[in-house]
Amino acid sequence: MTRPDPPAPAELADQVYAELKRLAAGYLRREMPGQTLQATALVHEAYLRLADATPVWQDRNHFVAIAARSMRQILVDRARARGAAKRWAGLDRVSLHESLHAAADVDDMLPALDEALTRLEQIDPEHARIVELRFFAGLTVEEAAAALGMSPATLKRRWSLARAWLHRELTRPEGARL
Repeated sequence: MTRPDPPAPAELADQVYAELKRLAAGYLRREMPGQTLQATALVHEAYLRLADATPVWQDRNHFVAIAARSMRQILVDRARARGAAKRWAGLDRVSLHESLHAAADVDDMLPALDEALTRLEQIDPEHARIVELRFFAGLTVEEAAAALGMSPATLKRRWSLARAWLHRELTRPEGARL
């Protein structure tokens, strides 16, 4: 039995536009004050990247996760273009949301988190995917567990481990990183 073709990006974007805009607004709240990029523009830029891509998504949740990753990359690219430093300052919590709000310089956050996620992806792609779905896509434990085909309890344990690993990586002196 063959799988049906994935829905077109335009069709999915219409269905999840409000959700993507909410995610984008959340990302931009973590950016430096005076940010010129608006949530609508971030969603549209992510859509343009996805519209030209070969569909790799299976359903709505998968599309949202891929769009969230695309928005993450857009923001990371913008932060790097502004000459962002490669270290976090003031990170003292394991909670990613609280840590991001506690960081001294917002421009330092996304590039550092992206680099740490890239390292985590090389070690354990599933844990990196969990961080993307929970933190960047804003999926609930149940939604992320369904997207990854695991139980919510398993996802919670792995989410906890991923947060602890990221905390260690982001607070470790740069020379001590693997």
